[in-house]
Amino acid sequence: MKKYAVEIFKENILGSVLLGGSYVKAEKFENFLNDKAKEGWKFKDFHRETRRILLFFSREAFIVIFERDN
Repeated sequence: MKKYAVEIFKENILGSVLLGGSYVKAEKFENFLNDKAKEGWKFKDFHRETRRILLFFSREAFIVIFERDN
């Protein structure tokens, strides 16, 4: 039987407020995925979305799905 985990990976709000928008940095996302792999999780799928903050600002977020054997 498989076990699944859903995590939301997003950049901090400071970049959005100062720059008007914030995007996920590849290196930080790579480190996030590697940390989950060390815990035994396998990357399954993801969805990218842009989230609105404080009416005028936006930031990018990834909804990431992981799986592992139970």
